Amino acid sequence: MKIIIAGAGAVGTHLARLLSKDNMDVVLMDEDVERLSHLNTSLDIMTLPKAPTSINALRDAGVNKADLFIAVTPNESENLTCASLAKQLGAKRTVARVDNYEYMMPENQQLFKSMGIESLIYPELLAAQDIAASSKYSWVRQLWEFNGGDLVLLSVKMHDAFPIYDKEIRNEDNQLVGHTLKEIGMMHGHAFHVVAIRRQGETVVPYGDEKILPRDLVFFMTTSDGIEQIRHLSGKDNYPQVKHGVIIGGGKLSVRTDWLLPDDMSMKIVESNMERCQQLGALTKPRTLIINGEGYDMDLLADEGFDHLEAFIALTSNDEENILACVAARRRGIRKTIAQVENLGYFDMATDLDVGTLINKKMIAASHIYRMLLKSDVDNVKMLTVADADVAEFVVKQGSKVTKRKVMELGIPRGVNLGGMVRGGKSMLIGGATQLQAGDKVVVFCIGNTLRKLDKFFK
Repeated sequence: MKIIIAGAGAVGTHLARLLSKDNMDVVLMDEDVERLSHLNTSLDIMTLPKAPTSINALRDAGVNKADLFIAVTPNESENLTCASLAKQLGAKRTVARVDNYEYMMPENQQLFKSMGIESLIYPELLAAQDIAASSKYSWVRQLWEFNGGDLVLLSVKMHDAFPIYDKEIRNEDNQLVGHTLKEIGMMHGHAFHVVAIRRQGETVVPYGDEKILPRDLVFFMTTSDGIEQIRHLSGKDNYPQVKHGVIIGGGKLSVRTDWLLPDDMSMKIVESNMERCQQLGALTKPRTLIINGEGYDMDLLADEGFDHLEAFIALTSNDEENILACVAARRRGIRKTIAQVENLGYFDMATDLDVGTLINKKMIAASHIYRMLLKSDVDNVKMLTVADADVAEFVVKQGSKVTKRKVMELGIPRGVNLGGMVRGGKSMLIGGATQLQAGDKVVVFCIGNTLRKLDKFFK
């Protein structure tokens, strides 16, 4: 498959690195020669130091043979222009990064399709949606909802750092640690599946004899009815409902997040630039209080009611500040902490420091684009920031391989777990004896690079 990427910034470079591992024919275009210079030796891709808005440059890149053209330069207008040109010059499919929320409105999608642009991505909006979902529960690290929230995938840290700082939480409250998955099923029923465990830097798809250990990050698939049971068994009953929160940093992501958080959640945004503070007053919800100050100033936050917060969301452009601010917040007893971390090299450190939920915009954008590379009918793809794993929502086609036998007989690749599905609008978990049918929407958890191996099962 031939893919052309316009823009060698954070998103474009990450995509090029990701796709080159899948043995794709990748061309990365950018006017900045320096941005491309170090990539020729580190990645198996072709680089082209030319403007993607140039028709001759697009022809030199082989756009007429491109299966997918991805425009992710920092300039929105440039992305729209070169994606439209690429389509006219023969690219099969095109996607463009934008920064304007108006462009994402459903009523405007046909306009862009008429311009030759099949899909738009707005990384800040996609990231804000993940933040808003993860903010629902103070005891959950990440949360992904399917079928309107009736089917969920969530991750929970076993015996996280709070027993060190908070005497109210006792290790014996957790009824999962020390037991195998088979024992847990026998004792507590089958209202949830453990689809994966992240332990000491590695993610595994567990089987019945796998034992849950202290400090594991456990990924559960369940219906909405099973969420409270997971909370109770994980020893998280004392974690409060999220009603008061603070966002550190007043950028685009903070504004989008503020609009997606519930109206009944009391929110404050702390921004160091006074001029930006004045702008934020007109950009955020009326219930949001804007504070001029530094997000890592714990005395300032204490004066502003820090002790009454249940959620601390650090979204500045400085990864180190975000990580350290969340560590400080957790030490002060705030249960729900979320940090924007764009440098993937910091992820292991942030995990070791028990920062909480990690948000990476380029991975979220890459997830959206990666979906377009699959031959199967896929509604959604999430690349999990801390698990080296993907979550995908496949739609079962008539006559596909997965409809021929029970799940246990399909020969699904190792590292893959079919967690749950939606059939006729009803959410349910998948077991070994489940027989999938055409029209089912199946949520799949995949470790490493196994996602593309599922194409032959669902196409």
